[in-house]
Amino acid sequence: MSLTVREKHGFKYIDEGEGEILILLHGLFGALSNWSDVLSYFSGRYRVLIPMLPIYDSPRNESNLEGLVAYTEKFVNDFELKEFSLLGNSLGGHVALMYTLANADKVKKLILTGSSGLYESGMGLSYPKRGSYDFIKDRVAYTFYDPKVASKELVDECYEVTSDNAKCLRIVYYARSAQKHNLRSELKDIKCPTQLIWGLNDTITPPSAGHEFNRSIPNSQLHFIDKCCHAPMMEHPNRFNMLVDDFLRNN
Repeated sequence: MSLTVREKHGFKYIDEGEGEILILLHGLFGALSNWSDVLSYFSGRYRVLIPMLPIYDSPRNESNLEGLVAYTEKFVNDFELKEFSLLGNSLGGHVALMYTLANADKVKKLILTGSSGLYESGMGLSYPKRGSYDFIKDRVAYTFYDPKVASKELVDECYEVTSDNAKCLRIVYYARSAQKHNLRSELKDIKCPTQLIWGLNDTITPPSAGHEFNRSIPNSQLHFIDKCCHAPMMEHPNRFNMLVDDFLRNN
């Protein structure tokens, strides 16, 4: 489906559908288009909101996870959102965890897929290699079990980002902030029903991270998707959406 990006209160976001609220948070190299299949599936029965996180244009002193949590809090408050389910992928999952810990009264249900917060490999801690399209193509393909999922459009997006010096620096800042904010000791404080959906072949946040999240978050359930890497909602959208749908209906 085509994505209509709205602007209000200084935010860029997608807002489709009516009903109970489902907020989606994208990852470090994520784009709003990463959620297109989820949006298409759920917007008939839910109000689906996708804020565009200011990863590439945030002020230097706000280029960290605390800044993204504050941004999410402002988004929720400015749009007067009360209770909602929160779904985050990769760095977006990390933000969702930190938001939930600080705003337990707002989050009814939490869904994490390939979330950072415990262990992450290859999230961009070194300065991204610039000027090499083939290098960026390989790195994007590394995110998926099936390299063909790394479309030219997706590779072009990432290449554009890594060709910009300021954007490259912010990638490094956020990746370092993710490693700094290990949430291992805090996960026990998450009380809302939580679903974990992990790619069995995830090379960035490996299956062991999914197991540890499951052990540490009291009211959580873990599902693995085979032949799947770091973005299950893109690589196996039908299976992913069915798992999320069942969780939202029955928990």
